[in-house]
Amino acid sequence: MPDEVCPPNYLFTKTQDWFSFNIDRWRGLFPRIATPSPRVLEIGSWEGRSAVFLLTELCKDGGEIVCIDHFDLMSTAAGRERHRKLTHNLALTGRPSRVLAQFSVPALMALLTEEMGAARPGYDWVYVDGSHEADDTLLDGELAWRLARKGAVVIFDDYHWDKEPEESMHHPKRGIDAFLALHRGEYELLSAETESQVVIQKTAEMRIGFLVAGEESKEGLEGALGYRVNVVLTIDAGYAIAAAVAIRSAAMHTRGGITFYVANTGLPEDVMYKLRQSLPEGVDATIVFVDLSPSEHRSALPPGPTWDKIAMIPRLPVERVLYLDADVLVRSDLRELWDTDLQGKPIAAAVDVGFPAGHTEGPSASYFNAGVLLMDLAAIRARLGELNDIASAMKGAKMQDQDALNVHFDGKWVPLSLRWNAQGLGTYAAHRTPEREALAMDEMEDPKIVHFTGALHPTMAAVINPFVQPYTGKPWGYAGAPGHPFAEEWWEVCEQTAWHGWRASGEFRELKEKKMEEAAQVGLAVFKDKSADASS
Repeated sequence: MPDEVCPPNYLFTKTQDWFSFNIDRWRGLFPRIATPSPRVLEIGSWEGRSAVFLLTELCKDGGEIVCIDHFDLMSTAAGRERHRKLTHNLALTGRPSRVLAQFSVPALMALLTEEMGAARPGYDWVYVDGSHEADDTLLDGELAWRLARKGAVVIFDDYHWDKEPEESMHHPKRGIDAFLALHRGEYELLSAETESQVVIQKTAEMRIGFLVAGEESKEGLEGALGYRVNVVLTIDAGYAIAAAVAIRSAAMHTRGGITFYVANTGLPEDVMYKLRQSLPEGVDATIVFVDLSPSEHRSALPPGPTWDKIAMIPRLPVERVLYLDADVLVRSDLRELWDTDLQGKPIAAAVDVGFPAGHTEGPSASYFNAGVLLMDLAAIRARLGELNDIASAMKGAKMQDQDALNVHFDGKWVPLSLRWNAQGLGTYAAHRTPEREALAMDEMEDPKIVHFTGALHPTMAAVINPFVQPYTGKPWGYAGAPGHPFAEEWWEVCEQTAWHGWRASGEFRELKEKKMEEAAQVGLAVFKDKSADASS
């Protein structure tokens, strides 16, 4: 705060104004703070020029500040005098303030411990202007980041400090650069390389990242332990758009960390790039591509991507995973499903709405849909040879891998609510049968995972079948998904992925016309063959 506009009772040393030239820049950042009562954290306060400015302007209608400065631990007259001036100046503002006369690390650790039990933890404005040592700056930034709320403005001072070489360990720039590299993707950069301060706005959720005894609430413990939800999809390039929607919708709704394993036999680089770009900003989500190229294990299975659900089992680097078909839309937090007790069984699954009791060509007992599977891979791997043998013997089964999985896990699966795998909505699920009457069909009224069952590009016979109308299909297939209550919601999420604009594109229109013509030609050929057989 410039001396000429300071009330005379403030105690500032005129020759130590290292702040006032930032005032206009900071005022321009205030609109980015959404709360009317911001909490401010300042590391390195000296006599309080910046702290007084923030209290009287940013916090003029409410809010508070915590100031951290060691004041030579009160062991010197100069340190005690700075502390006296700071507390005097803060008191004159008449607004809530607190001074921690400690080195920054113990002070920040104390605040982190306090915030664990706070009703609304975190700070909205963080100013890092403490030690000029690079490693100290990095540590201050890291601990303060864990106290910063999503949307917080974080400012590092002295990026171009002139008292030490910028490449030196005794200069804050190296520490700031390391912090920015570490947290890339978790903030919006608001300053230019030439500015003396680095200004960022946090786009990631706040995460303290550890607990102390007595603070271990279930939700807090989950975050502190860092246990992530592992999700796997098996796709080829033809299902990349669907996978982007499945991945984005899952990441949007799932709290905490989530890792997506995309098992494939050779996706193009541009497809992998677009899948990564489809992740929402500011969420703790990552994608790992798992190569299922031919191997000794893969050769034991029938060919084709349909069987990759089994081929992935020995290749995934985890022991518990949630498998999702790419043709799903996630509408709820997957951590609830992830925490399902498997009761010592290898998988959890929802009953198949199309064939609740199985079908004539497959198992005849209770029959599950394999589009959503919570899997204990450690248990499954113990009998993987048996599963491979069954798959090989059933390569011609009507439902292929799903039939093989039902045979192998017969009597050894935990039933999931249909909310977690809502199938046949707007089509065959509405047709009641004795088997379906026994199911809790009402669970699909507000599903947590929508499964767009049916063919991507259905046959002409399926489209015109008078006994199943509307027919089954997928929103991105040539025939769409008429009557499906969540088709438009799927397209809304698609518009947020790297494939935004696909629905209105000429390429999509041409693809639909091509696939429709192919279906018509095949349908006509079948019709002619059957007519010829009947007349012969």
